[in-house]
Amino acid sequence: MSRFQIRVPATSANLGPGFDSVGIALSKYVTLDCQPADEWFFSVPEEDQPYIPSGKSNLIYKTALFTAEAMGYEELPSTHVELTNDVPIARGLGSSSTAVVGGIELADHLLGLGLSRYEKFKIACEIEGHPDNVGPAIFGGIMVSNYDGEHLDYVHFTEGMDDLTWLAIIPDYHLETEKARGLLPVEMDYKQAVNNSGSANVLVAALATKNWALAGKMMQSDRWHQPYRQVLIPGFSSFKEILEKEQSLGHYISGAGPTTVALFDVWDEGKRKRLELALEDYQVEPLQVNLSGAETFVLAPEK
Repeated sequence: MSRFQIRVPATSANLGPGFDSVGIALSKYVTLDCQPADEWFFSVPEEDQPYIPSGKSNLIYKTALFTAEAMGYEELPSTHVELTNDVPIARGLGSSSTAVVGGIELADHLLGLGLSRYEKFKIACEIEGHPDNVGPAIFGGIMVSNYDGEHLDYVHFTEGMDDLTWLAIIPDYHLETEKARGLLPVEMDYKQAVNNSGSANVLVAALATKNWALAGKMMQSDRWHQPYRQVLIPGFSSFKEILEKEQSLGHYISGAGPTTVALFDVWDEGKRKRLELALEDYQVEPLQVNLSGAETFVLAPEK
């Protein structure tokens, strides 16, 4: 087995009212540098070691083994995996999905499975339970998907996104998805649900037709989850005025939070400096759409 590298993009889910079904791949990455070894080991960056195990309890390994077994294999060749992680853990940027997708890519390459992107997507949905993060991590771009536990359908958007900036406003604390889901209502008024569905439909139509201003407006119209989750993000209510002053088209809670993402169709260094100053308690990071999704590269042997 030659050395190889897997690169998986961060993702941002929901984009407002596209709850559990809409997601986008962004230009932050988890990179796995892989080479043959006598036993499995994950070399984890020091700051991530409290959260990411180095042995077979690692989610990447467990996903790789799940994929192998689904394809009729009982084991995987032992591999040393060096992780480079630019995706913050439990911040709403798809850190668990990068591990799941990375594990599927790992099994696919180690065993020469030749899985299609759709097959990888289906396996990832079986593990994650919903498609919003794993879809764009695999395909890149924006994915609108539905998975009911058996059937998986999706639409993939990539056109017209090169000039957009997706500004990630990242706080310095973690927020577990389970905690954020625990705040959501068990039931919702029928009329409100119909209105929410309409907002999601318009969001998707705006993304498909590259009407970015309307997409930004719809990002802020969500009533599925953001009104309930924003209590876990103390600064969220203050972002609107700050972002609108810099002509943001709209903003939303990324995934379960606590990261907020704002959409810009015009961006410059002046906006970055002013926003870094106005949001000095946060990591402010302008990102672009990743259009390629997860990729695997064969590396030259070390000399």
